[in-house]
Amino acid sequence: MKHTFLFLLALLPGILFCQKEPIKGTIITEYGKTYDVKNPDFKTDLANNLKAVFDVGRSFGDSTKVNPLINTAARYLNMHTNAGVSIKKLKVALVIHGSAANDILNDENYNSKFGINNPNTALISALAEKGVQVILCGQTAAHRNISKSDTHPKVEFSLSAMTALVQLQNKNFRLINF
Repeated sequence: MKHTFLFLLALLPGILFCQKEPIKGTIITEYGKTYDVKNPDFKTDLANNLKAVFDVGRSFGDSTKVNPLINTAARYLNMHTNAGVSIKKLKVALVIHGSAANDILNDENYNSKFGINNPNTALISALAEKGVQVILCGQTAAHRNISKSDTHPKVEFSLSAMTALVQLQNKNFRLINF
């Protein structure tokens, strides 16, 4: 009896604090899984616009997987709509530069570099369909010989990542940099 009690006592913290499985989003259903947070102390603002610009300047070395920084935009949309924020109040932009420039190549160009179709293509399409701006640094593009026809058709070019980041912040987008 004593051993059973100690065994159950040892399991209790794991049962109480283990995370549930991530849930699919309602906005970007195939990407951006999140966790449900019941009754958070810091309440989510449902009234004001939540404008975010994600600074995406790197890849993670595995050309077969979605760039997790791009996936974060899907998580942002999904978690906030799951929390009750209207999609109309969510404004999101991705500013792509550095090694992440490969992650926005069209399938033909990605395939010529890595031998597979771009795993980010469907995610970028889904994000763009929900109004997310995907902006490529023109300086990175020039340095890496990437033309507009080399990229996903929804990618916009800017003079530079710095220019896009400053201009979006001037429009009250909040910088998220990981």
